[in-house]
Amino acid sequence: MNRSVLKFGGTSVADIGKITAIAEYLKNRTEQGEQLTVVVSAMGKTTDELLKTVSSITKTPKEQDLAVLLTTGEQQTISYLSIILNDLGVRAKPLTGYQAGIETVGHHLKSKISKIDTDTFNRLYESNDILIVAGFQGFNTDGEITTLGRGGSDTTAVALAAALECPCEIYTDVAGVYSTDPRLYPEARRLEQVSYEEMMEMAALGAGVLVTRSVEIAKNYNIPIYLGKTLSDEKGTWVMARTEMLEKKAVTGVALDQDMIHVTLNYPHYDPVLLDRAFHHLEQEEINVDMISQITNNEGLQLSFTMKDTEENQIQKIFTRLQADYPDLYFKIEDRFVKVSVIGSGMRDMTGVASKVFRTLIEADVPFHQVTTSEISISYVVDEQNGEHAARLLCERFDL
Repeated sequence: MNRSVLKFGGTSVADIGKITAIAEYLKNRTEQGEQLTVVVSAMGKTTDELLKTVSSITKTPKEQDLAVLLTTGEQQTISYLSIILNDLGVRAKPLTGYQAGIETVGHHLKSKISKIDTDTFNRLYESNDILIVAGFQGFNTDGEITTLGRGGSDTTAVALAAALECPCEIYTDVAGVYSTDPRLYPEARRLEQVSYEEMMEMAALGAGVLVTRSVEIAKNYNIPIYLGKTLSDEKGTWVMARTEMLEKKAVTGVALDQDMIHVTLNYPHYDPVLLDRAFHHLEQEEINVDMISQITNNEGLQLSFTMKDTEENQIQKIFTRLQADYPDLYFKIEDRFVKVSVIGSGMRDMTGVASKVFRTLIEADVPFHQVTTSEISISYVVDEQNGEHAARLLCERFDL
């Protein structure tokens, strides 16, 4: 019996009509002799609405309470889908993260999957053709409900595929991965294949197709991911090992991250204890920072970094607390910048990419304030008003 893991995002299950159409599709798959694990997100904007309600009650909800609330969105979806499938004569069973045996560690709202009880799936498949799992959620060793953070349903799906040793298909409202956001650059091309490394870089740098964690799991367990448009005959994109790819380009894509903030820290003199405490707090709060630069001179210490804007409140609290012990500490949080990046695994083997990017921006009179590189990417912090223009210029320059 062939097994696959399929994941449907929030826009794909936004209403009962869409859920019914997916149920019909899944029924056809089971009639072809497949057993399916289906991971679903909350319907449409359900999670946003729940968070909006909470914000009207308090600005400081307990993480445990918030995790219990937010997981109700996915539980609605698994229930509706199971009801419809059973009504169609398909043997289906809905499972919460707890029922699916998805054990997690870490903060209640940013947990990581530690293990999955595959015996549960093998047992349930004896009497079911489809197991419907609530994405985004699990439980910790204390038996408390936890969530996996941003993009958690993708992480659930890929982790299940790795545990069950089967392919993973992720469906959303776009037909795969493009060289850049088609809304930004209509000429963007859909990629037939993209390597794990490129996909991780694109996700981390703002492409918004998959979260880095899910691709990392796929890479570690060599699970190919198919990204496609829900209920469409359009071809999608395969995310796979670079060694299996037929075509390797110097630059595969351009990403524009508009959901970032730039943080600058100033102190009158170099103080390693201050730096140690700052990064310790960042680690404790599980805040991911990148594009870090440090300057130490006669004017003191300056530390700059970028991060996701969703964690602005946390960073504000961390440095406000530090100011109590370091009155001369000054910090600034700015949201007037964006990050534009070029990504391509071919950069390892081809020269001239960096100089071409620099020249493109300089010739177009686009100033940049910070630059960072990896083996397969180059990222620039530019003013917000120049972001889309810079991304389009780079797409044209590299024929994407």
